[in-house]
Amino acid sequence: MDTQLLSYYEAIEQASADMLAAAKAGNWDEVVKLEGACVLLISQLKHAARSSALDAEAARTKSRIMQRILINDAEIRHLAEPWLQDLDDTLAGRRKTLH
Repeated sequence: MDTQLLSYYEAIEQASADMLAAAKAGNWDEVVKLEGACVLLISQLKHAARSSALDAEAARTKSRIMQRILINDAEIRHLAEPWLQDLDDTLAGRRKTLH
C-alpha cells in the first residue's frame, strides 16, 4: 500500500474537517485559509501521484476518504449559502428588509 499517497488524502480530509468546524463556528476567514492549504495539498498529491499508484486496498481506503471529503464539502457549502447570499446582496447594493 502506498502510504505516502494516502497520507496526502488523509491530510486533505483533515483540512476539510477543520474547514467544516470553522464554517460551523462562522469563522469564514479560517475556512478560506484552510481552503488554501487544501489547494497546496492537492497540488502535492497530483505531483506524487505521477510516480506512484495505489493498490486495491489503498484505492478502497482512498474512496472512503474521498466520500468523507465530499460530505464535508457539501456541509460547508450548505453553511456558506446564507453568507454568500448576503455578500451577493451587499455587492449588488440590495438592502436587507426587516419584516
